Amino acid sequence: MRAFLYYALMLLLGYAWYRYGQNLLRKGYRDEKGELTQGLVGPVGFLLTAGVTCYLFFAMLRALVRGEVPCVGKGCVGQVYTLAAHAGDYWANMFFLAWCVLGLGYAMYVTLRIWFRA
Repeated sequence: MRAFLYYALMLLLGYAWYRYGQNLLRKGYRDEKGELTQGLVGPVGFLLTAGVTCYLFFAMLRALVRGEVPCVGKGCVGQVYTLAAHAGDYWANMFFLAWCVLGLGYAMYVTLRIWFRA
């Protein structure tokens, strides 16, 4: 039950993130106060987000190729989950990595669309 609640909340948060980005894209050049519409991140935040996204994407690809993923979180620092021995924990961490990559990638997409409107 706890795993179902965890995944349901992650999907709900992802949906809210998607709706927020779509609302920003729908606003146009200026918001209701007359100020320019800002992206999700600024220029420095964009570079940091791009770096973190690339690192997480590389970690996800590496975990798929090697069949092992390091634990994501404080409670299991240094532990490695392998596909053969800990399949459930392996796929849970892979889902979390994929969710982070998609969420941060979407933030960069929305920011670039706002910056380069034609």
